[in-house]
Amino acid sequence: VQILLKLWRNGFSLDDGELRSYSDPTNAQFLESVKRGEIPVELQRLVHGGQVNLDMEDHQEQEYVKPRLRFKAFSGEGQKLGSLTPEIVSTPSSPEEEEKSILTAPVLIDDSMPATKIQIRLADGSRLIQRFNQTHRIKDIRDFIIQSRPAFATTDFVLVTTFPNKELTDESLTLQEADILNTVILQQLK
Repeated sequence: VQILLKLWRNGFSLDDGELRSYSDPTNAQFLESVKRGEIPVELQRLVHGGQVNLDMEDHQEQEYVKPRLRFKAFSGEGQKLGSLTPEIVSTPSSPEEEEKSILTAPVLIDDSMPATKIQIRLADGSRLIQRFNQTHRIKDIRDFIIQSRPAFATTDFVLVTTFPNKELTDESLTLQEADILNTVILQQLK
């Protein structure tokens, strides 16, 4: 670890930190360790037994001036937000709501085949959650919406993925081929 000790007329500072008075007993002990060529206990704890390189600058003819903070660009780590088709993060507000949406228009599920849940956000603001086999087709989602909400039977609508928005135009694709397993689908009126 690289540490810069600056000696000022009225105290000292470490790595452009706050001024530490020479008269404070803890600070005097710190400077005594440095004068003897030892690493002060405070710095030993800081580096957990690692190597310390202590540089010193003499500014004893000057009064301490608090340094301006330099702009430091973001140095954290980034997180990828979302994926091509995000997974369902929210859950239904109650098990009854989920059961209600499943029972509204039954979709025949083959329990021996892999299944997925699709959340459908309808144009009227409501939502449906339904289990489908991965081999069901996009057309089956459209049919499920019409069975669940007969008012949409005469309405022209499209199905769209969430971010990035992609219209699901080929309704013969399976859910797996369309890469919409465990996702949210939006209904948009034309």
